[in-house]
Order: sequence, then structure tokens, then C-alpha cells
Amino acid sequence: MPKVGIIYNDVKPVACRTAEELHSKLIDQGWEVCLATGLGGILGYSELEGEACRIPIESLVPPGFDEEIQFAIVLGGDGTVLSAFRQIAPLGIPLLTVNTGHMGFLTEVYINQLSTAIDQMLAGEYEVETRSMLAVQVFRRDRLLWEALCLNEMVLHREPLTSMCHFEIGIGRHAPVDIAADGIILSTPTGSTAYSLSAGGPVVTPGVSVLQLVPICPHSLASRALVFDDQEVVQIFPANLDRLVMVVDGNAGCYVMPDDRVQVERSPYNARFIRLQAPEFFQVLREKLGWGLPHIAKPTSVELP
Repeated sequence: MPKVGIIYNDVKPVACRTAEELHSKLIDQGWEVCLATGLGGILGYSELEGEACRIPIESLVPPGFDEEIQFAIVLGGDGTVLSAFRQIAPLGIPLLTVNTGHMGFLTEVYINQLSTAIDQMLAGEYEVETRSMLAVQVFRRDRLLWEALCLNEMVLHREPLTSMCHFEIGIGRHAPVDIAADGIILSTPTGSTAYSLSAGGPVVTPGVSVLQLVPICPHSLASRALVFDDQEVVQIFPANLDRLVMVVDGNAGCYVMPDDRVQVERSPYNARFIRLQAPEFFQVLREKLGWGLPHIAKPTSVELP
């Protein structure tokens, strides 16, 4: 019996209702169906006064999900998509992303297109697009304290955000750099259209094997976004007397103390997006962010002398 997974946002009634309907439809068609909520992929935040509680990356796989699942379907917005990939990326399961939210930058179809999309998938008429993810780890005296899988970005800043921080950053074998800024963002190409973009970083097409480091409101005209090979391991040492806050994909975080070390590298696990038609990144940029839309009328003809 073929096996499929469904991950849904249990806070949204439309996602819950659709998950139940989809569950019944797939069972009637002879599929074994595993249900899970996106809540399991949200790590939460460490306690203010206590040490961070380490949750191993592989332990977030939902019960019943395994390598026998041919594909999974996620019902929610971008936050649920990020959570779902944190749950299933270690299994390499391709994911159809269905938008029941607002922006839906990471989603493939809207909920009113789901029935047609399912029929197309069951017929095997789809492609799989692979995108890189990050493994983010916090060490305290060489002891692994906290870790998370990341699709968009890791952000490190002080509380409050408007207070300047100092960072010593080593990228691979290159000479370390010093950055003074409100914070720093380390982003994948997927995350280049998220917080990194708002902080002045460039948009990077998904197929490029790079990472980017973006200072948040840097205290120097010389500190600007840096794009580099994603095979380089990044080591971050906070050069501050006070603790910092680290946030991963906007829904998981950890306090970072002055003597801690943050290590970020490309994860061996990838996010595998199901595409019902050939991926067209520029079209998504145009539809979701208005990139490339004309702001003035173009001439309809040019008269040659």
C-alpha cells in the first residue's frame, strides 16, 4: 500500500478541515495516510535563566513518518512550511506546499487548486526542486547546547534590537572579520527573499550554492552583505558583555552567552519542493514581491533618424 503524509496548521480551521477531507480522499484511493501538525517542528525558545534544552535535529520527525512515504502535503502558510521541512527533511520526503495563509511565498498552490494538484501528483506529473538548508548549533565550552535545522535564515542580535553588538566571524579558512551592527543574518538562497532582503541583502536564485552574511544596520559603511560558498563553515563569536538572542526561521531560538560559539554550515539534509510545473523563480518574485514590474510607460515604438 503506498504511503503519504499530511502536515497541517492546527490553529487554522480551514487547514484542519482540508486535512480531514484530504485524509478521507486518499484512504478511499488506497493510500496509507500519516497525519501530523506543524507544531512539532516549532522548537520554541530557551528559558531566560536556564540553559537551552537541546532537541536533536532528527528527533523532530513525526510519529509514523518514514522513508516509505512517497510524498507529503503541508497545509498552511510560510511558517507551517518552514516547520514541516524541519520535521521531514531528515527523511528526504518531497513536499507539496499548499497555501492557506496570506503571503505564501514558499507555497506551490492555493487551497482551491488542491484537488487538481492531488490528481496531478497521483499521476506522477510533477518535478522535485532541491533547496539547501542550514545546520545551526550553539556550543558552550565545546559542549553542544542547542541545534536546529534552518531553511531561511539564522539571526543573532542583542535585546533590545537597537543596541549595537560586536561579532567576530570566521568563514572557512579565511581570515576572521569584525562586524559592529545591531545584529547579523546568515541566510540561504531561499531566505534571501525574507529578512535578509529587508535588511538590504541581495536576492539569490535558489539553485546557486552560496550563503550570505548580512549585517543589520551596521556601524560602518564598509560592512555590507557578503555572499560566499556554502561549503564554508561559519563560526560566530559574540564579542559582548551581555547575552544575545538567536532566532532560526523566525520560530525557534536560543540565548547566546558571551563565551558561547555559534556554528553554521550547510546541512546534509535538503528541502525538496514538489513543483507541478517547471520552477520559475522570477515569476514568483513578480507575483509576490512586485519585482520587475514596470513603473513608467514604455515606448511602443522607436523612430529611427
